[in-house]
Amino acid sequence: MELEFHGYCTLCESPFLPFLEQGMGRVSEAEGGIPEGEEKKVAEGMPMGKEAPNSPRTSLSLRGKAHVGSPMKVKRELHPLQNRWALWFFKNDRSRAWQDNLHLVTKVDTVEDFWALYSHIQLASKLSSGCDYALFKDGIEPMWEDSKNKWGGRWLVSLAKQQRHIELDRLWLETLLCLIGESFEEHSRDVCGAVVNIRTKGDKIAVWTREAENQAGVLHIGRVYKEHLGLSPKTVIGYQAHADTATKSNSLAKNKFVV
Repeated sequence: MELEFHGYCTLCESPFLPFLEQGMGRVSEAEGGIPEGEEKKVAEGMPMGKEAPNSPRTSLSLRGKAHVGSPMKVKRELHPLQNRWALWFFKNDRSRAWQDNLHLVTKVDTVEDFWALYSHIQLASKLSSGCDYALFKDGIEPMWEDSKNKWGGRWLVSLAKQQRHIELDRLWLETLLCLIGESFEEHSRDVCGAVVNIRTKGDKIAVWTREAENQAGVLHIGRVYKEHLGLSPKTVIGYQAHADTATKSNSLAKNKFVV
């Protein structure tokens, strides 16, 4: 059975080694962070504004400029996320069992911890072919067999090879912000997580949902996701049920829905 993840991770080869060595910690005002108004919006599950299509919510600058202040200054109030999220990593190693290639990096439950994590790992575009990042709600593993994924599917965005160094990082960051910001309103509860696959033939980004037969919810998530990515109205993205993808190659799996 072929899954989207293949690979293993050891600390010496990890793209998040600096993060593991230094510890994520909390982003204090002295260390810098995203603008106060924006971090509150993310924490409250509010949209972060209508920026230009090519900007992932004002791009990476959401992390903000560093603020140099007194060391005695009180730390800023942390902004909790609505859900706790877990970051996973894979690296291709077909000599190992698939489950042995799964590596849990860490879990985050505040806006500040998310940006600290994002700042300490390599960008998706810098990963080698066969590697994957996945951000899933705590308690859900990034595999089809998980009970919360089993009957679900994914909105899939396929990228051409030349887009890796032009669009990939922006699209992946925007995907992460959609997740932690609960951008899909009441349908956010149906979102399980998201995956980015780095592949030689072309990278992929997918948002996973828990119930493929929930047409109204799936279509709402797809429309909102496409809008936040800033994709052209002429660009079509498809939703594939995991049950179909598990029995067929990705190229043969039919789209259950499109937006």
